[in-house]
Amino acid sequence: PHQSHPLSHPPTLNQSNMKLSLTLLASAIAYASAKKNNPFAPKTTRNTRKAQMNAKLMANAKTLRRLDGEDEEQEVDLSGYSIKFEKCQFVKQYDGEEGGGGNEDVDTILSTKRFVIFRMCPDSSCSSCNYNYGEYIVDMDTYLEAALGYKEEVQEQYCETCNECYEKAAEAAEADDDAAEEDEDAWKCQNVDTSSCYAECQNIENMEENGYMDASEFTECQQLDYEDNYGNVYYAGAMCASSGSRIKIGIFTDEQCSNYDSSKDVEDYMKNDNGYNIKLSYHLLKQTYADGECVASCLVEEEQNPNEDNGDDEEEKEAEINEMCEELYEAAGKCETSHGFEQGIVDYDNYDNQVRNEKLVCNYISNLKAGHYDQTGEIVVSGGRTTLGGGATTTGGQKFALAFFVIGTAGIAGYVFMLHQQLTKGATADLAQQGGTIA
Repeated sequence: PHQSHPLSHPPTLNQSNMKLSLTLLASAIAYASAKKNNPFAPKTTRNTRKAQMNAKLMANAKTLRRLDGEDEEQEVDLSGYSIKFEKCQFVKQYDGEEGGGGNEDVDTILSTKRFVIFRMCPDSSCSSCNYNYGEYIVDMDTYLEAALGYKEEVQEQYCETCNECYEKAAEAAEADDDAAEEDEDAWKCQNVDTSSCYAECQNIENMEENGYMDASEFTECQQLDYEDNYGNVYYAGAMCASSGSRIKIGIFTDEQCSNYDSSKDVEDYMKNDNGYNIKLSYHLLKQTYADGECVASCLVEEEQNPNEDNGDDEEEKEAEINEMCEELYEAAGKCETSHGFEQGIVDYDNYDNQVRNEKLVCNYISNLKAGHYDQTGEIVVSGGRTTLGGGATTTGGQKFALAFFVIGTAGIAGYVFMLHQQLTKGATADLAQQGGTIA
């Protein structure tokens, strides 16, 4: 029978939390079932990637509804909230299955779980977000796929508008003022600074020609096109950095991207088709963990011509919710009641399962935020630098404490032995005296 490993659970959590984390991770398996994005495979166009992303989002989309006591359906209203990234955290824990979850190539009973903690903040108050918010935990693959899909779409729309406005500006410079005023879509370019956006979009478009590759292409664990003289291969994948405040691409020694190699820089092992080293651009990935800013607003706002009166249309239109918000809210474990989240699903009838699990989710999130783990998922000892696990090291203070404990234990053992000898000799002498008197 298997014995529990000391890294099996977060501090103060019971076995129920393990089941919870595995349940949270299960959503990633279904969500990330699409083919991995291999940077060395034949190049796909942006339109192809966008279509694939939209298809996956729509295939997994679910309406956020609740049931009243009379079985009447009502939607959960997320239109007044925005998503704020809070923390990324790896957790190494006992897998519960032989060979690391059924993988015969894994020589450890520990598996690495990847989580992202985020908040739903009211009225775009992401700089503070300390009241009437909800706190959530979801596996990192689900978070990144939804967030990157949304950010890539926003970026494409931004550059399409910028290019159109740049061309209109060039045409207007050659035409007279009357012709420029006849353009019905001229209002779209009123707040567009073509002098800066055009250069930015050109850099994005020509990224590979300039020796860069988008870091978002490496968020899913994948083997690098490299092999050393000993036949060793390496893998690239997303990992937590800067105490969980950032997500970067790291280099790993296993195909699950669980064993991080801190001695290597992933860019040293990346080359283009011509054999030249390339660097990573984080322009898109860094938007998924914006510090103190909203990652996305849940309310989709359509551009409107400021010169037209759309008051009547505004009243008739139903609020459209960002698919990123819908997907993440549906997939995440929720901690809402204690934070006063007004639209929380836990306040609704017939959601007993959510109510029962909310305390476990809140406790689990609290432990992940408390700094009990380092960026690789190992348990941190007493909040210091040392971690427990394979190849663990100890600090000078811990060595002194350990030596003091060992010496103290040896001293006590010696004292007990000496005391035992004295008591034994004393008892023998008393018996001898008594024997002589009786004789």
